[in-house]
Amino acid sequence: MTTEAQVCPICNGTGWAPVLTGEPSTADTALQGVRRCDCMLDTRIQRLLKSAHIPRRYEHCSFESYTFTSKTYPGTESQKHAKEFARKFAEEYPLVDVGLLFIGSCGIGKTHLAVSILRSLILNKGIECRFYDFRELLKEIQNSYNPISQSSEMAILEPVLSVDVLLLDDLGAIKPSLWVQDTVAYILNARYNDKRTTLLTTNFLDTGPQGPAPEEDMRRSKRDRAANNYPVEESLTDRIGVRMRSRLFEMCKAIGLDGDDFRQFGKQAHHRF
Repeated sequence: MTTEAQVCPICNGTGWAPVLTGEPSTADTALQGVRRCDCMLDTRIQRLLKSAHIPRRYEHCSFESYTFTSKTYPGTESQKHAKEFARKFAEEYPLVDVGLLFIGSCGIGKTHLAVSILRSLILNKGIECRFYDFRELLKEIQNSYNPISQSSEMAILEPVLSVDVLLLDDLGAIKPSLWVQDTVAYILNARYNDKRTTLLTTNFLDTGPQGPAPEEDMRRSKRDRAANNYPVEESLTDRIGVRMRSRLFEMCKAIGLDGDDFRQFGKQAHHRF
């Protein structure tokens, strides 16, 4: 026994809903034209959500769930500012000049905000977006060099380069070999030249209160830490190179976040980063 597939009662499965003039179900009703039926819009949104490849851990992320109601984790001013800036960015897209680079330590909500932008653009504007973990993307590209691989490097890179909005999560997580730097350079340069919007997150600090820290300040900071026997932490420049750091800050606005690692609080609050 087969079950007949449900057909939209508005468009009868055509995808086009009638636009009528006059009162419905009266002699004065006339067909003025057609419009895309809501059933087709819902189907497109579901397709975009699926193709965005947002990990299950972040499927819930939204601006509404990025809240600070727990006394144990009230949030910082930088986190609240970053949330408002991310929301404004999503509202104004595509009338934006640059992408966003969320910078800060682990567990303070960088990925949550970046994914919130993706989901808002998909749900509210039908924009094609894509999530990539930096490490996993590089691994996919490297695996494509295997002779028995079913995919080529360009097949993997094509959606990375062409998607309207790309989120590259955890930039710099892989040690900066020459191949890594060249790959990052290729991706960022291609998207920059095509004027495509790129969102990024990174745990490697590289900004001061007024924006990108001068190179001399960073060198001085490293010398001071070494002189006091503190570990010398790598910067974003160390991980992607001076040239790509310059390009990155040209194509993205840096949003710095600070605060405690929310993950150490376990499930003491209702939101997750």
